[in-house]
This record gives sequence, C-alpha cells and structure tokens, in this order.
Amino acid sequence: MSFSGASVLSFESRRAAEMAELIRINGGNPFVAPAVVEAPLEHNEQAFEFAERLFAGEFEMMIFLTGVGARFLDRVLASRFPEAQFRESLRKIAIVVRGPKPSAVMREWNVPVAVVAPEPSTWREILAGVAGRPEKSLAVQEYGEHSQNLIEGLAAQGRRVTAVPVYQWRFPEDTAPLRESLRRLLAGEIDVTLFTTSIQIEHLLQIAEQSGEGGAAIAALKKVFVGSIGPTCSEALRQHGIIPAMEPSHPKIGLLAREAAQAYEVGKNKHQV
Repeated sequence: MSFSGASVLSFESRRAAEMAELIRINGGNPFVAPAVVEAPLEHNEQAFEFAERLFAGEFEMMIFLTGVGARFLDRVLASRFPEAQFRESLRKIAIVVRGPKPSAVMREWNVPVAVVAPEPSTWREILAGVAGRPEKSLAVQEYGEHSQNLIEGLAAQGRRVTAVPVYQWRFPEDTAPLRESLRRLLAGEIDVTLFTTSIQIEHLLQIAEQSGEGGAAIAALKKVFVGSIGPTCSEALRQHGIIPAMEPSHPKIGLLAREAAQAYEVGKNKHQV
C-alpha cells in the first residue's frame, strides 16, 4: 500500500530531507516546508538559578521531557559551572524521563533513571509513573511550550515544581516554503498532511493569520488526510477542530510515513467503492 502519487505535505525541519525521502519511498509526492527551529535560550538565567538550587540539594527529583533538551541544558550549565557538576548532582536525586530519547542521554551520562514514562509518553503517563513516589521538590526540563498540564498535575500530587526552560521554538529564517505550503493547502493542491510536533500547527496558523486566512487554513486541513506523530500532537490539532485520521503505532517518522500511506490508501479505496 502507498500514497499512490498523492501530494504529501510535511512540516518537519531537523529531518526534512529524510522525511521527503520517506514520503517518496511510500509512493507520495513530497513537499516539505520546515515550520520550526529549536533555539537555545540565549540568556537562560532560570537555568542557572535552577542549577544553583540543584547543587545546594534543594531538589529530590528531576523530570526530563526530551533528549535534546537535556543536552542543551548540560551545555548551558557547562558555560558557567564545572562540566561534571550537573551530572554528578543528577546522580543524587530521582530521575524521571519521558520515553527513550532522554533515557538514552541519562544512560550515556551514567545517571540512573528511577521512572521511564511509557508510550505514548504524554504528561499523563508521567503523572501515573510518579504517583506513588515520596519526592516533593522537583524540577521539570521544559521543551519550548510551557508544560501546564504536567505542572498542575504534579502540584495536585502535593509537589513543589520548578520549571526549567531550555530552548524555545522559533520560525525558520526562510518562511517562504511555509507560505507556499499554505498557498497549496488553500488551493486544494495537498492530499495528505503529516505533523511531527504540536508547534507546527501553531506556526502554520500564525502564518495564515498574518494574511487573514487562519479560518481558511483550518477549513482546508479538515478536507485533507491528516497524520499525527502521537497524542500530544493530536491534542493540539483537535484544539483547532482538526481531527487526525491516524497516529503511527510508535512515534517515529518512518512509521508515520508508512502507516499513513497504508491508512490513506485504505480510506481512498473505501470512498471509491
């Protein structure tokens, strides 16, 4: 099963070339419009304040939400403190990770992990994973968007939570491909749209709203086959009234492309019958 020549839009940035090739392999005609760039916070005083409190023994637990965020935080702190101090301090507290990527980073750093939130690795799985633990003071490494649901849930468990922002999302320097993707969507030239992170829909709609086409963009997305990488991304889409047609069996872009192609062809065949 394949996309059968369908026009497939992706907003992937870091792995744009790989995503385009995956779409081609699965029979689609790709158009990749990078929508997001991960940028370290330039003056991250909150991270330095967090580190001083961590080194002073104020935290009993830390939650890492992303592997790349963990690495960024390590890099930021190494610019002011001894390089090994952060990792040594982590070994003294309970570490919670959201899925395999931050888990791999902790393994590389020789930092024991107390809790690994299972797939689909949302804030709900994290809350369930720490529900019975005694630690009251903890830090959460954030990853662009504020983790409001997670922080409120942790507070409801009676914990004191410090958010540690590590990097923020920004638009790519060249937004021409993103604007062209909007034009194609509005013109009905797109058959399938694949989202790999929740911020992609926000950036697309921001671009659309600049020209007064936010409502039209949402209406256009409701007419195409939408694939979402996982529950967090799907939740962001649903907030705009866009219901994803599918999520892959695991949140990987290769599976997203292959299983979206399969689901698209099945749906297309049903409509032809």
